[in-house]
Amino acid sequence: MNSADRTSRHLGVHIHRTADEVYAYAADPLNLPAWAHGLGASIEEVDGQWVADSSPLGRVVVSFVPRNDLGVLDHHVTLPSGETFHNPVRVIPDGDESEVVFTLRRQPGTSDADFERDADTVAADLDRLRELVEGP
Repeated sequence: MNSADRTSRHLGVHIHRTADEVYAYAADPLNLPAWAHGLGASIEEVDGQWVADSSPLGRVVVSFVPRNDLGVLDHHVTLPSGETFHNPVRVIPDGDESEVVFTLRRQPGTSDADFERDADTVAADLDRLRELVEGP
């Protein structure tokens, strides 16, 4: 894979809530199905691991960094094949508000169309997170 294939895209959303409020909601794995539709429709803790039903990928294991004061929400998603993807996510304070930034990394062999589809999915997930945290 050449360096041109190693594209990353930073997708963000501004949220009219404090970084602490956003982080508290987004860091709870039980809230993932409500906003991270790209990850799955359900999640449960099984033998100390978080397992999401991520159609069409099947059941995936989601591992999170420990809760922290820095707004880091990084997580690893391990597919049934054993392939693991690292997803960097940050909740960044902006005064009394915040921004959530997800770094989408283009995987080897990913077409332009698939990369755009992945970006659209992440953007939609971030918009749902904003709507849920901000409320009506």
